[in-house]
Amino acid sequence: MVSLIMLAIMAGCAVGLYLKGTLAQGIVMIFNALVAGLVAFGFFEVAARYLIHYSPGMAPWAPMACFLLVLVLVFAILMAVEMQIAKEKVDLGTLPERIGRPLAGVVLGYIATGYLLVAAALAPLPSEYPYPRFEARNPNPASPKKPLLSPDGFVSGLFATISRGSFSAIRTPQSFALLHAGYVDQLHLNRPSAKDVPLMTSTPALDVPRKAGVWNAPAGLRDANGRPPSVPAGTSLMLVRVDFRKGALRDSARFTLSQMRLVCGPRGGAGQSLAGKGQPVYPLGYIGPGGHLETKSLSEVIALEGTQGEGDAITMDLAFAVPTNLVPVLLEFKRNNVVQLSAPASAEDTPQPVPFGSPAPRSDSAVGADANAPQPAATPRPTKGRGGKKKKGLSDIGKSVVGDQMEDN
Repeated sequence: MVSLIMLAIMAGCAVGLYLKGTLAQGIVMIFNALVAGLVAFGFFEVAARYLIHYSPGMAPWAPMACFLLVLVLVFAILMAVEMQIAKEKVDLGTLPERIGRPLAGVVLGYIATGYLLVAAALAPLPSEYPYPRFEARNPNPASPKKPLLSPDGFVSGLFATISRGSFSAIRTPQSFALLHAGYVDQLHLNRPSAKDVPLMTSTPALDVPRKAGVWNAPAGLRDANGRPPSVPAGTSLMLVRVDFRKGALRDSARFTLSQMRLVCGPRGGAGQSLAGKGQPVYPLGYIGPGGHLETKSLSEVIALEGTQGEGDAITMDLAFAVPTNLVPVLLEFKRNNVVQLSAPASAEDTPQPVPFGSPAPRSDSAVGADANAPQPAATPRPTKGRGGKKKKGLSDIGKSVVGDQMEDN
């Protein structure tokens, strides 16, 4: 169905340009559409944050509304400027016009379809709309279903590529290709089929340790059946400790593992850790009762209600199969929680895995997210950790893309 709609849009643009436009107008419209899309990807989350602040009831629809609003507004402004500059039609000749007009219309329709698919994925619609990218029961991030020619992947990938170069954030090198690695997959996996699972949180929901928050899984780790965990070739099993803030359970008490992902960067890469390109990795499961690895489907709903924790947090050690040539950089939860991770712990600093909901062990040598330093993600304001010390963390993803400062763990 999506492919048919895309073909209809492309055909409509081709016919419209052939009958009432010129090849020069078509080329200018394509250029303006690309520029408008780049601006929309870069600033729609910042605009959505302000819209949510003044109209909290718009929160679920704010990202889609702001994306389309910025896109249309910038495109209209650019077209108005073009009309003032070129008041006379430019005719490139009969043959170029007859061939070029419909071709330009096809390209314009392809780009417009990509933006519409991204906007629909941003909306709180059922997971099968605008198209079922993953299976509802057992989604596999490695095997997405794509529409004809994948226009949504093209427009998001274009901005990701550009954000890694001269158009990266001004204050610190940060790229959309890392912060939003696999963006279209992220949007679709963040929308589980369960209706009572929120897509975003209204307050920062996660804390991570400043040190020893990421480590290689112990060799003696076993699953619930007493067998060693099975991981794909070329990967190693790593654990990441996460503290869910009890004060944010209204929106984070129910989630799926598809809403939690690890973004990895090149091991030993030069430069800033948020520059370059990232690769997303989704959890295999978490440490359950008895210290065993509980493997779960990405679509299974995990409930935090009634789970015991220490203080104002609920601890979970998540297991990821990380490619051996990569290192974890960011942990992302739902749509608007992003925290930067510490370097993998050395063998002597490796903490003991904690069963889900159990209090994390404390020691003088191991610095856990004992939570003297939470990593706020969904608000641009400095927040207080459990120890009372103010610190800055990564703000919501949109502000991160345009260059908000972040303090390393």
